[in-house]
Amino acid sequence: MALFNFKKKEKEEKTPCCCCSCESKETTNECCSEGNEISTIKVLGAGCKSCHQQYENVKGAVKSLGLPVEVEYITDMEKIMEYGVMSMPAIVVNENVVSMGKVLKPVDVEKLLK
Repeated sequence: MALFNFKKKEKEEKTPCCCCSCESKETTNECCSEGNEISTIKVLGAGCKSCHQQYENVKGAVKSLGLPVEVEYITDMEKIMEYGVMSMPAIVVNENVVSMGKVLKPVDVEKLLK
């Protein structure tokens, strides 16, 4: 009786999580948050003045915290849309959007990264 959605549930295929190949179906990436280490930081922007300012602020915060992470600046709109970001600039930490739509000061970025 497909009319009332009484058919058998299909098996969910497990897919590797974003940062390792542990095949976790969880979206919280608990497998990777054990050490709470930051592995990637990306700034998403259209190339405007405020997006460049956000990129510089994030680089300054990473430098002041002494993190061994390179900050990536992404302007490709297709890649930006994959994150579901509609307002820029945005900050992505470990493949999770943590801020969007406003330029954060370096002090505020440090609070996000701690």
